[in-house]
Amino acid sequence: MGENLALNVERNGFPVAVYNRSREKTDAFMTNRAGGKNVKATYSLEEFVESLERPRRILVMVKAGGPVDAVIEQLKPLLDPDDMIIDGGNSLYDDTERRVKDLEAAGFNFIGMGVSGGEEGALNGPSLMPGGSRAAYDSIEPIVTKIAAQVDDGPCVTYIGAGGSGHYVKMVHNGIEYGDMQLIAEAYDLLKNVLGLDHKQLHQVFSEWNTTDELNSFLVEITADIFTKLDEGSNQALVEVIMDAAGQKGTGRWTVMSALEMGVSIPTITAAVNARIMSSIKQERVAAAKELNAPDASFSGDAQTFINQVRDALYCSKICSYAQGMALLGKASETYGYDLNLGETARIWKGGCIIRAGFLNKIKAAYDENPALANLLLAPEFKQTILDRQSAWRDVIATAAQQGIPVPAFSASLDYFDSYRRDRLPQNLTQAQRDYFGAHTYERTDKPGSFHTEWMKETANV
Repeated sequence: MGENLALNVERNGFPVAVYNRSREKTDAFMTNRAGGKNVKATYSLEEFVESLERPRRILVMVKAGGPVDAVIEQLKPLLDPDDMIIDGGNSLYDDTERRVKDLEAAGFNFIGMGVSGGEEGALNGPSLMPGGSRAAYDSIEPIVTKIAAQVDDGPCVTYIGAGGSGHYVKMVHNGIEYGDMQLIAEAYDLLKNVLGLDHKQLHQVFSEWNTTDELNSFLVEITADIFTKLDEGSNQALVEVIMDAAGQKGTGRWTVMSALEMGVSIPTITAAVNARIMSSIKQERVAAAKELNAPDASFSGDAQTFINQVRDALYCSKICSYAQGMALLGKASETYGYDLNLGETARIWKGGCIIRAGFLNKIKAAYDENPALANLLLAPEFKQTILDRQSAWRDVIATAAQQGIPVPAFSASLDYFDSYRRDRLPQNLTQAQRDYFGAHTYERTDKPGSFHTEWMKETANV
């Protein structure tokens, strides 16, 4: 990604100097991809820093955590006041908050910038999420607005906010990405194992879904493409010989941890993280499959009807996943003083990034119409969409349960919707239990105040 970002910057008219601690990698880059371009190779940090115009703007693309701190410490003695370091990796927002404070106190500028779009996006136009001081952003705005993906209403970059806001937004973006990917995987599982669709039929279904306003997206598009790739050795679909154990780099887990700390419910994203964890115990699952039988059930419904129901369930669940992510961003904005513009956040995800999707236009419109919107489920269009499709959604989850097919993200999404729409939940009993065993007190619905009951005495009287 570092190479591609450098080439992107150069292509848009800005001279670039590059440094990598491996001389061989630098030479290979200059000989091949950077040949004839306005790129200067350097072979030490001192040479690299000295080659830059002042005030310097240094983009660091290294592994998150300790490596970022190590590079910063190596750079600091070489910098002049007002020079800037930009961390373009997937750093934890807490680390970015600390680095902003430390570097600004030393007279330097620091920006934590989320970069989404993978290697292709980095080269041709990513979605960029820069956070830090407004003045620091203003100094790089001419560059980032050029290199970002371009959509109908502007470049896919905006000033996110202060401190670690850029990396926080990128973290939540990745959490939504986890949810999206898991929901699509569950739709695939149902179509394959309930209906028995082969890779050609799956390609056709996902290709058709990608033409709809609801599901047109990068992830649905590449899913359709995946089903066309055959394994050279077996001539079956390559996806079917890939080990069903998914990796993760931490941003989904960080999203869940942050949501728990702030008291925001994100069950779809949590289910997606849990699904990856469950997938990783492959040998244990293989052993369990020999001991734990699936239900003896068969599907006798109409195939096309079920395909349409899965499509509706996928869209309803997707709405819930985004609603959870945006609710978390809203709470973080309030808690950390980020002053996030949620409509603008949705806009910069329309191009370049992994979760780019047609329906982000609807999310932007919802927040433009009502910036104080408590939850996307209350936006008129999304509310009506789910009300119109909830019967199909429920039928799909019921079918999955009857067939013994896990759909944790579909189910978590429906549970989120059902919990959010109910004016009374059973946690009145939870509060009674807490007061019974721990004297934690409770509130009443009929009068104000905090109350405690001596439950053992009351029970004895009964």
